[in-house]
Amino acid sequence: MVYTEKDRGYRRYTVTSALPYANGPVHIGHLAGVYVPADVYVRYLRAQGEEVVFIGGSDEHGVPITIKARKEGVSPQDVVDRYHKIIKESFAELGISFDIYSRTSSKEHHATAAAYFKKLYEEGKFVEKVSMQYYDEEAHQFLADRYITGTCPHCGNERAYGDQCEACGTSLNATDLINPKSALSGSKPVLKETKHWFLPLDQDEPWLRQWILESHKDDWKSNVYGQCKSWIDAGLQPRAVTRDLDWGVKVPIEGADGKVLYVWFDAPIGYISFTKQLKGDDWEKWWKSEDTKLVHFIGKDNIVFHCIIFPSMLHADGSYILPANVPANEFLNLEGDKISTSRNWAVWLHEYLKDFPGKQDVLRYTLCSNAPETKDNDFTWKDFQLKNNSELVAILGNFVNRTLVLTQKFYGGRVPAAGAWSEAEQELIKEMAAIPERVGRSIETYRFREALGEMMSLARLGNKYLTDMEPWKMVKTDAERTATVMNLALQVCANLAVLCAPFLPFTADKMHRIMNLQALGWRDAGRTDLLAAGHQLAEPELLFEQISDEAIQAQVDKLQATKEANALDAWQPAAVKAETTIDDFGRMDIRVGRVLECKKVPKADKLLQFRIDDGMGGRTIVSGIAKYYPEPEALVGRQVCFIANFPPRKLKGVESQGMLLSAEDKDGRLVLLTVGDEVTPGCNVG
Repeated sequence: MVYTEKDRGYRRYTVTSALPYANGPVHIGHLAGVYVPADVYVRYLRAQGEEVVFIGGSDEHGVPITIKARKEGVSPQDVVDRYHKIIKESFAELGISFDIYSRTSSKEHHATAAAYFKKLYEEGKFVEKVSMQYYDEEAHQFLADRYITGTCPHCGNERAYGDQCEACGTSLNATDLINPKSALSGSKPVLKETKHWFLPLDQDEPWLRQWILESHKDDWKSNVYGQCKSWIDAGLQPRAVTRDLDWGVKVPIEGADGKVLYVWFDAPIGYISFTKQLKGDDWEKWWKSEDTKLVHFIGKDNIVFHCIIFPSMLHADGSYILPANVPANEFLNLEGDKISTSRNWAVWLHEYLKDFPGKQDVLRYTLCSNAPETKDNDFTWKDFQLKNNSELVAILGNFVNRTLVLTQKFYGGRVPAAGAWSEAEQELIKEMAAIPERVGRSIETYRFREALGEMMSLARLGNKYLTDMEPWKMVKTDAERTATVMNLALQVCANLAVLCAPFLPFTADKMHRIMNLQALGWRDAGRTDLLAAGHQLAEPELLFEQISDEAIQAQVDKLQATKEANALDAWQPAAVKAETTIDDFGRMDIRVGRVLECKKVPKADKLLQFRIDDGMGGRTIVSGIAKYYPEPEALVGRQVCFIANFPPRKLKGVESQGMLLSAEDKDGRLVLLTVGDEVTPGCNVG
C-alpha cells in the first residue's frame, strides 16, 4: 500500500510558498530553498488524489521596493508591475504549479489585510507605543532603516545601512550608526517621536513555547526548531506592525495618517487573501478547518516570521488553524560565494530559461538533488553539467531510450507479452513495488533529495537489468525470453513516468506521450501491468541531451564578468596618509618631460625604458608599467610627470634616472600621469 497521510485525519492541504520580493527576478537560491521542493510536494499530493491548493504570489510592499523605484526614477507600482510579470512567467515556464499566483498590491489583498488589522485592533490585541525614530527634515519624512546610511561601529564600513552592515554582516539598529545620514537628501537625520502599534509577542511566549518546543520537537526540521527555540529562550519582545511609509496597505484607523502595515505583517496575510481570490466563499475551510493541513515552504531567513510571528497573528484572531509544518531550507551558494541580488551574483531563472531552452527539468533535478535541506550547499555549473550528462542522460534517459528503441526494432513499437518471471526478475519486481512507498515517505517528511535518489534508483535497476539480460543478443536465440525481458523493462519505464512526475514534470509528460500512457496516479506505481501486451508505443525520442563544455564555459565567463564588475563597484579610495607639510613636498623635484622613445627592456616583462626630454639634455627612466601599455611606441610624444631628484638606480642593467608618476585605477591598472596642455619640458610641477 502506498504511503499516505490520510491516516492522520487530514482531508485537504493548504500549501504556501514564501512570497518573493517584486524588486528583482527569481534566482536559483529561491528555487532550491522554496519553490522546487514545494512544487514536488504539491505534485505528489495531487498524484495521491489529495485535495490541495498551492498558494503563491509577489510581495510588493516594503522598503526594498521604494528604494528600487527611487534609484530608477519610477513609481513603486512601475517596479512591482515589471517584476511581478517576470517572476510569474518564469515560475510558469519552470513548471511551478501554483493554483494561484497573485500579488499583494491588489485591491483584494489591501482589503483583506486592512480588515485583519482592524479586527485585531478593535479587540485590543495590539499595544500602542511612542518611540523615537530618525526623521529627514529636508524630505519631511520618517526614515526606514534602509534609508539611513553611516559608518558601521564594528568594521568601519562607511556604507552601512540602518539595519545591517553588508561588509561584516552585523545586524544593526539605525541609532548604532556613526555619522548617520539620510539616503533621501544626504542630510543628517534627527530623532523625532512617532506612534506605532505592536504585536505583543512577549504575551504569546507561554503558548508558543508549548506549541513549538513541546508539540513540534520531533516533527519539525532541526534547523527550524533550533532557530525558534533560540528566539523563545532569548525572550520575545513586542514587534511593530505599522511603520511610517507611503507605499503599502494603509493603516485603517483614525490617527494613522502616513502609516502603512509593516510588510512582514501584511505579506503573510497574502496567503489568505490569495486563497479568497481562488476559492471565493469556500475559502474558509482551507484556513479554519482542523482537518486541513497547513504547510509553509520558506527559506531559513523567514523561519521566525512563519513559525512565531504569523502564528501569533493567526492565534490573535482565534479562528485560524496553525501551520502543521514549516519545512525551511538553508541557503544555496553559487560557485563558492553567497548569492546576492545587490551584487548580481546569481543565476536568474528568466535568463536560464533563455540560455537553456527546453531544459527546465535539468535545473529542477540539479536543485533538488543538491537542495540545502540541512546545511548550506553550493551550485556550480560543472556540477550542473555533471548531473545532466552523467545522471539524467546516462542513467534515466539511456535506460528509457534503449528500451523504447529495442521495442521499436523487435516488435514495431508494440508491447510484447511476458512469460514466466525468473528469480532475478521477481527481485526487480519486488523492489519496484517497494520504491513508490519509499519515495512517498521521503516526500511527506520533506526529504526531497532522498526521494529523488529513490526514484533514480529504479532507473539504475532498470539499466542494470537491461545490461545484464542483453536482449539485443538474446533475441537471436530465445524470442520468448526476450519478449519477457522487454515487457518488464517497459513496465519499469512506465513506473518511472509516474515516479518522476513530481520532480521532472516535463520529462514525465514526454514519457507518457511516447508510451501512449493514460493518466496514472501514484497508487498505480509499483505494478507490472501498466502497459498491456499489444499496446502501441509512439516513436522513441531522447529524453535528455548532453550539455557541452562550451555552454558551461559561457555561464562561467558571465559570472567572472560579474565578479570583476563587483570589484570595480566596491572600490573605495585609499585612506588619506598621515599629515605632511609643504616643506616635505618641496623636497621632491617634480617636472614635466616629453617622451622621445619608449621600448621594452629585454628579458623584463614588466619594464619599459623611456628616453625623456627633460629640458636639460635628456634622461633615461625605467618604469614597471609594461603590462598596461602593450604598444609602448604609442607613448612617444606624450608629456609626462617625473621626479627628477631621486638617485639613479639600475633595473635589469639599465640605469634609471628618476621615476615616472602614475595613478592606480580602481581596477588595479597603472595609468601614466600626463599633461594635457603644452608645457615646456623641464618645467616644475608644484
